[in-house]
Amino acid sequence: MVAEIDGAVAGYLSLGHPTELQASDHVLHVTGVAVDPALQGRGVGKALIEAAVDEARRRGARRLTLRVLGPNYTARRLYETCGFEIEGVLHGEFHLDGEDIDDVLMARAL
Repeated sequence: MVAEIDGAVAGYLSLGHPTELQASDHVLHVTGVAVDPALQGRGVGKALIEAAVDEARRRGARRLTLRVLGPNYTARRLYETCGFEIEGVLHGEFHLDGEDIDDVLMARAL
């Protein structure tokens, strides 16, 4: 999905299945999301998440998941306002800029 403002790309979101197992066909996962930093705070991210929820429902999913870096509190608040809850934390999953960073799994029922 691509969000545009005045004909220019403002952000994108992609969806996929978390596994290739048929047992998880009812789950879709946000595999990527980004908003142009110059356009953050203008509702682009929220619109993309809401569109992802609608698309997941259209595809028959009953659950939508995503992962976010622990220190990305802005994104985490956005996801929480869109109905996502923290379901798990992979402590120190990434090592960025000399620091161990948690990976936070969030999900919502559809």
